[in-house]
Amino acid sequence: MSDSILDIRGLAKTYKGGTTALAGVDLTIRRGEIFALLGPNGAGKTTLIGAVCGLVRPTAGTICAFGQDVAHHWRAVRRRIGLVPQELAFDTFEQVERSVAYSRGIFGCPPDRARIHEVLRSLSLYDKRHTKIRELSGGMKRRVMIAKALAHDPELLFLDEPTAGVDVELRRDMWRQIGELRARGTTIILTTHYIEEAEEMADRVGVIDKGRILLVDDKAAIIGKLGRTEARITLDRPLPVIPPSLSAYALSLEEDGRVLQYRGGDGAGKGRREIARILRTLVAEGIVFEAIETRQSSLEDIFVTLVENGAASARAEAA
Repeated sequence: MSDSILDIRGLAKTYKGGTTALAGVDLTIRRGEIFALLGPNGAGKTTLIGAVCGLVRPTAGTICAFGQDVAHHWRAVRRRIGLVPQELAFDTFEQVERSVAYSRGIFGCPPDRARIHEVLRSLSLYDKRHTKIRELSGGMKRRVMIAKALAHDPELLFLDEPTAGVDVELRRDMWRQIGELRARGTTIILTTHYIEEAEEMADRVGVIDKGRILLVDDKAAIIGKLGRTEARITLDRPLPVIPPSLSAYALSLEEDGRVLQYRGGDGAGKGRREIARILRTLVAEGIVFEAIETRQSSLEDIFVTLVENGAASARAEAA
């Protein structure tokens, strides 16, 4: 069995009016993983999901899911996919259990009350099964959307901003539930504005901007390759220039020579080692420092840098 569950090649979408939402996307999703797709508003995340789920017709490219071409076998493919959209969409006067059961029937699955109850219990909705959706809180409504997406036991689940508008406590609860889904074998693709979600849950991360994939890699590998270490060393007395013994390091003098700023290394420990050498050199040369502050790049730092660099490149090409 192939390790991939979804293969996208050269996917493009240009809407009437000339707006390009996707510009040649190549992406492979591994079976059983949690994949986080990060990008600013308008980057193409929702369009990409819509194309896979049959809600958007691509302008060009191919989508192969479960070994089948989506363009020719979309009904069979869609039966195996679950989607939790950004927008809450259901009959608010319907009861929770009936709404979830109806979603199962849409995909041709036979009624299975025991399975519906299992889904509701997994999302802490069982006690609300007879409650009308309109009477639920925003967070509970979001859980109902997930339950509806799981009702037909999909193998591939799309979560488009699953915790939008959800408070921190509910968000962490939903992270736990998503982890449990993956443990049961469901492959999960989520888009999110909360980069901490990607750091918390994802096996791999992709960054998309202006319809183009900028980067796809394992989360740890991204931080290892693109992460940086920063150190702010406050000196006892200002320095007029950086000593020659420190010229090999990524250092700058700030605040009229009172602060020695280091920005360099990588996400694999090089920066920490260089900072240790810098401090030993300062001591050896009799340069007294009062304090040192260090920090390591987060996934959010890397994401912001990638998007900013991509925007700068686009402006340069336009010029």
